[in-house]
Amino acid sequence: MNVALDTATLERFYRDLCRVRRFDERVIELFLKGVVKGTAHSCVGQEAIAVGACAALRPDDMIVSHHRGHGHCIAKGAEMPRMMAELLGRATGYCGGLGGSMHIAALDRGILGANGVVGAGIGLGAGAALSAAIRRSGQVALAFFGDGAANEGIFHEACNIAALWKLPLVLLCENNRYGLSTPMALSTSVPRIADRAASYAMPGETIDGNDVEAVHEAVARAASRARAGDGPTLIEALTYRWGDHSMRANLPRYRAEAEEQEARQGDPVARLAEALRSRQVPGHRLDAMHHDAAAEVEAAIVEAERAPEPTAEVLAPAVIAPHATVAGPGPAHASAREISMTEAINEALVQEMARDASVFVIGEDVGRIGGIFGCTRGLMDRFGAERVRDTPISENAIATMAVGAAITGLRPVVEIQIFDFVTLMMDAIVNQAAKFRFMLGGRPRVPVVFRGPQGGGIRLGAQHSQSLEAWFAHIPGLVVIAPSSPYDAKGLLASAIRDDNPVVFLEHKLLYVQARGPVPAVDYAIPIGRAATLRPGRDVTILATMAMVPQALKAAADLAREGIEAEVIDPRTLRPLDLDSIVASVKRTNRLVVAHEAWTRHGFGAEVVAAVVETAFDWLDAPPERVGMADIPMPYNDTLERLVIPGAADIAAAARRSMGR
Repeated sequence: MNVALDTATLERFYRDLCRVRRFDERVIELFLKGVVKGTAHSCVGQEAIAVGACAALRPDDMIVSHHRGHGHCIAKGAEMPRMMAELLGRATGYCGGLGGSMHIAALDRGILGANGVVGAGIGLGAGAALSAAIRRSGQVALAFFGDGAANEGIFHEACNIAALWKLPLVLLCENNRYGLSTPMALSTSVPRIADRAASYAMPGETIDGNDVEAVHEAVARAASRARAGDGPTLIEALTYRWGDHSMRANLPRYRAEAEEQEARQGDPVARLAEALRSRQVPGHRLDAMHHDAAAEVEAAIVEAERAPEPTAEVLAPAVIAPHATVAGPGPAHASAREISMTEAINEALVQEMARDASVFVIGEDVGRIGGIFGCTRGLMDRFGAERVRDTPISENAIATMAVGAAITGLRPVVEIQIFDFVTLMMDAIVNQAAKFRFMLGGRPRVPVVFRGPQGGGIRLGAQHSQSLEAWFAHIPGLVVIAPSSPYDAKGLLASAIRDDNPVVFLEHKLLYVQARGPVPAVDYAIPIGRAATLRPGRDVTILATMAMVPQALKAAADLAREGIEAEVIDPRTLRPLDLDSIVASVKRTNRLVVAHEAWTRHGFGAEVVAAVVETAFDWLDAPPERVGMADIPMPYNDTLERLVIPGAADIAAAARRSMGR
């Protein structure tokens, strides 16, 4: 490209460099005074990267920042008073005081948020680029990250997928030589981060990150390439942070003073000032820009300090977006016919993909073979490879990219091939999806579904048979759904896809092969958060989940022959939990048995028991009973597997104990 920039453009760059520099200088001072609390990370010394890069983007292009992101936000057009208010924890901040320095976002400016998890923004940026490609918006996504993040697995997974799919992504590494205190030479196997681009068949270049013109030129070239459909570019911008890793680190000195002084000679602000002087820009004009930047920052501080602090009333609404009100036909609808759980899930996916073009399916082997359990069979033929995406074996990138796509307008459905593999997706689900809405003040939507098969019974051993629902039911910001019948699976999956929150949708492998039932052929959805009473009774309440529901119904039938009438409830949604229905049942029966396949200790059943004891203790005539697995992993041997998984006899025995029999 090598197009010389005119003086007016360079003056604009200089003005923004001064604004970014002064903002962070004052943040440091406010932190030392205790006005900015917690922590913040200064970008003093790295301003040219933010200013040059953002100037090369269109207003509708998207950026994802990292913990040192003030400069990125200012350069992309964020309002300084709202930024400062966020750092002060005020209600007028970009995140309403709930996010702080590391999570500032301005979605209306294409700023998808800073991030406190090293490397996470790379996956989110790749997901935003995927969204742009599917929507054909012509947008480019740029992910800022540090040299330390280039050693995270998400970097490599996202680079591979972005190059494979030619996504409109610019990967911009701010190499300031240190990952916290560890120098790059002791942490990275290659001398230059840009050298890694060759491994993913993408261009890579190393530039002077303190030269705003060089940054602008490189990013403009990469953005043009991305917009043309030629895929991602990796840019390594060499720079140096003048301060410590964070404002509260208080670490022993780990950099030589001579090194720091030498690095400051490359001051990006001073360098551009010198370039402008060589173009005959008078010193008083440069001084005026400094003065204007300082005045803007001071005005932002005054406005932020006058702003009110958030109140407790904002907290709960910021966690979860409201669920839609839906109503559908019952299983006895005229169009109902007997189908399997797998077929019901497939029907729900077809229904929602036909209904809403923003829905797409992503995961390992979901396309050409239709998933290893057949849940996505035929979807690629009907909707095409763009909306049914076979991925590499890259669980972290799959999940994080899905979150990035969700926050930029799409509704991804992630198939987790075997639910045990969700351990490789935990940051995306727990730190990104579950907290995004809250950290940004309760305004964004994160409509993503993570679905897949869990549980035992088909002899897949300890790493393919776990029941992990308690992990996710514990996390505010997630919706957790666990159907036990084909009818519920179709209707609840439809609701999950339509929901504006991240949903963990659990499908039991045993139900894939055993559960058949009436399912209406028409489109329908079932409300989230409403339990189903499957059998009325007066003597004991049995609450059962997923594969334990058929076992509970069998136990209830056996108990009825003994004169014990058990009421069987399927919560269907584990979070939010329909506690009202459960408590109402216990108040009628005065006894409770909770059955799930997961480990008994610290399991979902323990939470149900605690909640019932807290709200209905006076109605209980016996201690609640829990039925679940012992504290051992799932054995491979089929006899032992059947032994450790609870069944109807275990549930019936617990009910008898509660009856004193």
